[in-house]
Amino acid sequence: MSVEVLDGATIVNFIEDEEAFNCSICDRFSLLDTDHDGLLSYAELLKELQSLRVFETHFGIDVKTDPKELARVYNSLFVQFDHDSNGTVDLEEFKAETKRMMLAMANGLGFLPVQMVLEEGSFLKKAVERESTKLALAA
Repeated sequence: MSVEVLDGATIVNFIEDEEAFNCSICDRFSLLDTDHDGLLSYAELLKELQSLRVFETHFGIDVKTDPKELARVYNSLFVQFDHDSNGTVDLEEFKAETKRMMLAMANGLGFLPVQMVLEEGSFLKKAVERESTKLALAA
């Protein structure tokens, strides 16, 4: 993990860079698709959903959550990805929902820079790295 500075434009610019965004999506999808069938099952996507840390509380301290509530939340998140309701998530569904979630984050952040703790390899970290590389090349 590292502390980075970003804003909504960092995320939007990453998404608009189709090559960088699509490459990141394909890489993550391939890592999650452990049986290499080109589809993500609930079990395969669950670890990614858990990394969203939807139950994290103040300053990174996790709360003890009822297992039934956890199951409901993760199931509802999976349904958001499974656009055709066939019980699996294909690459296009994964890309579309990830893009939608990232644009929502960008909208929530706005255009004032904020400091965030980002996990290595996360889409937000990749967005910051892309922006840093572009700035370094321009200098």
